[in-house]
Amino acid sequence: MSSYKPVAIPSYPKLGEKVTQDTLYWRRYRTPVQIKEYGAVTKIDFSPEETCNYVVTASTRLQLYNKYSPEPIKTFSRFKDTAYCGTYRGDGRLIAAGCEDSVVKMFDIGGKAALREYVGHSKAVHFVDFTADKFRIVSGSDDYSSKIWDVPNGVEISTYREHTDYVRCGCVSKLSDDLFVTGSYDHSVKVFDARTEQSVMTMQHEQPVESVLLFPSGGLLVSAGGRYVKVWDLLKGGQLLVSLKNHHKTVTCLCLSSSGQRLLSGSLDRHVKIYSTMNYKVVHSFDYAASILSLALAPNDEMIVVGMTNGVLNVKHRKSDAPKGSKRPVKQRPRYRTFMRGKGYVPKQDDFIVSKPVKRHLRKYDKLLRGFQVSAALDAVLETSITASTPEVTVAVMNEIDRRGILENALAGRDERQLSIILTFLIKHTIDPRFAPILLNVAEKVIDIYSSVINQSPVVDRLFLRLQDTLEKEVNYHEELLEVLGMMDTLFATMTRKKTAVSRETKPTSLPEDNSSVTVQSSS
Repeated sequence: MSSYKPVAIPSYPKLGEKVTQDTLYWRRYRTPVQIKEYGAVTKIDFSPEETCNYVVTASTRLQLYNKYSPEPIKTFSRFKDTAYCGTYRGDGRLIAAGCEDSVVKMFDIGGKAALREYVGHSKAVHFVDFTADKFRIVSGSDDYSSKIWDVPNGVEISTYREHTDYVRCGCVSKLSDDLFVTGSYDHSVKVFDARTEQSVMTMQHEQPVESVLLFPSGGLLVSAGGRYVKVWDLLKGGQLLVSLKNHHKTVTCLCLSSSGQRLLSGSLDRHVKIYSTMNYKVVHSFDYAASILSLALAPNDEMIVVGMTNGVLNVKHRKSDAPKGSKRPVKQRPRYRTFMRGKGYVPKQDDFIVSKPVKRHLRKYDKLLRGFQVSAALDAVLETSITASTPEVTVAVMNEIDRRGILENALAGRDERQLSIILTFLIKHTIDPRFAPILLNVAEKVIDIYSSVINQSPVVDRLFLRLQDTLEKEVNYHEELLEVLGMMDTLFATMTRKKTAVSRETKPTSLPEDNSSVTVQSSS
């Protein structure tokens, strides 16, 4: 064993994502809890008073959940058709929701029947919210109108009909009792003041608007529609600050973190993107199993709840941080000096040194290579557990067998199943720049050995055609890259010549002051 050297596995750099403070913060959520609802989850709203209680709007009912219970603690099902936009009032005691039958309903969280029904819209009501003074309700409907209702009396206060398409979203200001915003499928976002008869500001989103959100300060407004998330400055008359296009499908919902420094957006592309509100760059993202319709964050970001089109409610709880004053029992472990004891001892001249043989543990493929069983060694490294996680081990063993000059012997004599495994590995990893020099040589030898058995197995024939197609695409790709590189070299060379010419033209001509002075002296 002492004469055999194990196969050296080269180490390749791993191109992982950059770990930032945001990455560490947003990864501190437990495995999600999946709750199946009766239909697509269109709205999630957390209670402003009871921590981590939230209402979910799905199908024809509103369901209240607390922090850890996967079962609803209360259900409101007094809807004849689909319910929309279940929203808490500021004190957490009342919930208002719209409905497909054009009625706005208000519920007390202590009861089941509706306290009030506000009738006035002619089509489905998709947006409902309470104003900051808690005595009025704002609603938006598919009849292109927005209405303000008096909560105690149940009467309509005012109506705005400035949109020319469905009003599907809106929000109210937490600072002003009269300010609210609506978004419509006519691509516009309008800001209304309940004290006036018309809108006070209009922004063109240029896509059907799915969600709007006001910052807590009231100075910035965010709109989402199509693939775009746009931020508007209301203090500058609705000026567009930034337009974000980080999703691949329609953005459906928006949310702010508890600190207001992170903006979250959910989309039909099954992703939740998290932006920094300082530079509006994506700092983290979550992936989900289905298209996202609604999104909400609990106070202090303790929970993140996502509703999807397949009726699944995805709930993630934040891992609890240990209190600062608590002390956990620390297990006593050997100190560093315990392991290093005697390592630095220098033997003296009269010492008799007894060397302890070091037992070397070889892996399975090393044992087979040591016994010159090259075919079995190649089979050992072509197992799925190795090729899927550490393909560099498979390539290193192939390289070692080729270095010994017996690669043809290891590849020959294989049946259809064994040859399919080799060809599948080559198809997947031949174009990898790390393995290409070795695997191209292996592919040539496989083709030379098994060219005589082509057309005898349809499975092997298909794999050979896939390998050919993969290599042809890679060659075409390299040719295109070389053409682009040639174009870039030409452009850079032209720019260099122009800079040189301009520098020569602008170089000042020096006057021969010394010569002129000499001429004057000689004439004098």
